[in-house]
Amino acid sequence: MEQNEVGKAKPSLGQPHHDHRNTFSDLDLSRWKEYDDLLTGSLWLLGARDKTGPHIGDYWGNFVPQIPNQILRRFTRRGEIVVDLFSGMGTTLIECRHLGRHGIGVELSPSVAEQSRQRIAQAENPDAVTTEVLVGDSTAPETIARVREALANLGSDAADCLFLHPPYHDIIPFSDDPRDLSNAPDRQAFHDKFRQVVEHARDLLRPGRFMALVIGDKYTRAEWIPLGFECMQICREAGFQLKAINVKDIQGNERGKGKNENLWRYRALKAGFYVFKHEYVMVFRKPL
Repeated sequence: MEQNEVGKAKPSLGQPHHDHRNTFSDLDLSRWKEYDDLLTGSLWLLGARDKTGPHIGDYWGNFVPQIPNQILRRFTRRGEIVVDLFSGMGTTLIECRHLGRHGIGVELSPSVAEQSRQRIAQAENPDAVTTEVLVGDSTAPETIARVREALANLGSDAADCLFLHPPYHDIIPFSDDPRDLSNAPDRQAFHDKFRQVVEHARDLLRPGRFMALVIGDKYTRAEWIPLGFECMQICREAGFQLKAINVKDIQGNERGKGKNENLWRYRALKAGFYVFKHEYVMVFRKPL
């Protein structure tokens, strides 16, 4: 076997070389069979909502905690920094505390932000990580400047992972604030606002690292609107590489999405459409 310039053995041509770690997670890939609860398939059957600790499914915009749990364990390392630009009731930041990641959230509504801070503070924090919720509009440059200040306070100039869980346009009105994406007057206005957030996310994220977009589709005047794929394309146009389109079962977690099952089943049979039973967890990577 050859020796390199510092005297260490270098694999010969044709000899396999195994690196059992990657640069973006703590997973020991030599023990990959032990991570049987980590999803690698594109169909996500997560079951009932995890209600561990302060996780409560009482907010219209909550996603299930299993989503950030999966993303954080796959794509971050302990002690790294996660930014959620639609932090809502703090699900991502609660999981950050559970898993030893610092978290910065942005929430438009001051009252929701305050409730989320109280809820996040109840979460176990064995690694004494920092979690912070900023009140602001993620489309606004001044809000992103405050996120950068929070990153700097943690000794970093970029986020190691980023989450986007925007309103599914006007399916659920979250507030009366005209800046709220759920109040966008039409789809083009929603796209324009979402594009601003995506561009901010791109600028905040460290090169080579990952962003998760949690999004669903909608119906408008009896037409299925592929909102998820429209948002996906906005992310791609901003320079993100698409790594996965995961389809997540929302049965049992449809608050504000599935509505009355029997009524919608009747309407589907009558009008010739299908009832939503899924949403998307799309994963993107910022190129090096």
